[in-house]
Amino acid sequence: MNLAIRGQQIEVTDALKDYVDKKLSRLEKYFDAPPASDGNVTLGVTRGLHSVEVTIPLPGVMLRAEDRSDDMYASIDAVVDKLERQIRKHKTKLNRKFRQEGSLKMLFTEEAATGTGLLPTMTEEEHDELEVVRTKRFTLKPMDVEEAILQMNMVGHNFFVFSNIDTQEVNVVYKRNDGKYGLIEQK
Repeated sequence: MNLAIRGQQIEVTDALKDYVDKKLSRLEKYFDAPPASDGNVTLGVTRGLHSVEVTIPLPGVMLRAEDRSDDMYASIDAVVDKLERQIRKHKTKLNRKFRQEGSLKMLFTEEAATGTGLLPTMTEEEHDELEVVRTKRFTLKPMDVEEAILQMNMVGHNFFVFSNIDTQEVNVVYKRNDGKYGLIEQK
């Protein structure tokens, strides 16, 4: 797997690069073939916290995890654990839904799904995490991005779905961990 490792407000040393490569190479054993796509790793320091963000685009699946802690190496370990859990959840979900050949389930090796020691099987408690416990229905009011941010803050949520008056598309605004706002648009 090719990784693009970059630093934000931190110099990425050879020791950090080697550690990231070593830890993320653990994920390769869960794939039949190494992913052809390039993964992105961003290491940063903000207000004394060491953050690690990893994004690995795969066909039909986007693996992404981030973690912040007082120690960069602990953050890297936590991100790898989160990515392994995501792989387990995707594999379990795909095994349930797609039983035919050539589907996304072929992305992960069969060993990774079977409790052969490489990847633990999901417990009943973890299955409950996938359960939808509440459904909301609402009418999308056309508004601009600024009004959507105001509405989001007014209701006290960290995201808000709205119909963008400029593009006539469904968009989502969300509050970022740095206190700023993000916008998600359709392609």
